Amino acid sequence: MSTYTLLELFGGFMAACVALWFFSMNRFVAIDIPASRSAPLVGLAAVAPAVRAYLQRPGLLASVGLLLLRLSIGGLMIHHGQEKLADPQQFANTYVASLHLPFPLFFAYAAGYSELIGSWLVILGLLTPVGALALSGTMTVAAYQHISTAGLNIYVLELVLLYLGGSLALLFNGPGRFSFDAGIIPVLLVDLSESAASDAGVSSVEAGELRAIPISVNSGSRG
Repeated sequence: MSTYTLLELFGGFMAACVALWFFSMNRFVAIDIPASRSAPLVGLAAVAPAVRAYLQRPGLLASVGLLLLRLSIGGLMIHHGQEKLADPQQFANTYVASLHLPFPLFFAYAAGYSELIGSWLVILGLLTPVGALALSGTMTVAAYQHISTAGLNIYVLELVLLYLGGSLALLFNGPGRFSFDAGIIPVLLVDLSESAASDAGVSSVEAGELRAIPISVNSGSRG
């Protein structure tokens, strides 16, 4: 990994930490929802507790572990995407063609951008399920390609399976509390749900129940 790439990762991570600190201070702007669009948001209020639980379920130590996993998986996967995009035709001829897929160059670009963008989403904890799903998808295809060409060779499969396992762990467990998702999405859910509840005539008591789970990233001290 080049010095430029390391500086890019460090700069991006530090900028993300500063931005996440501002979000954790709950400095948000209220969102006005037109009444004509409030009906779908009533259904959103029903899934809001499940979304908040997914984002804020891990305790402090578990969130630190998920942060380290995100940085490890995302930081190490970035260069794979960069290498694919540096010479997509070579990757298409070497790997994609062996899968007998149509439009191999298209899938080469898709794999490269999935790994590059998915890695950054995982590192920042922003739309983490999308990023983790992108990485899991490319690693699943890579595992299938290795098995179909080299058989069950552990020395070929071990790195792919490690990336796949880490990505699936993030997909199923969430990004943890130290992430953009945990700082932004619960607040947006509360604002949107309260707007929908107000337009739909839901009582203030029912709307107030949406704040039952802490929304600040700083609530991680509860462990």
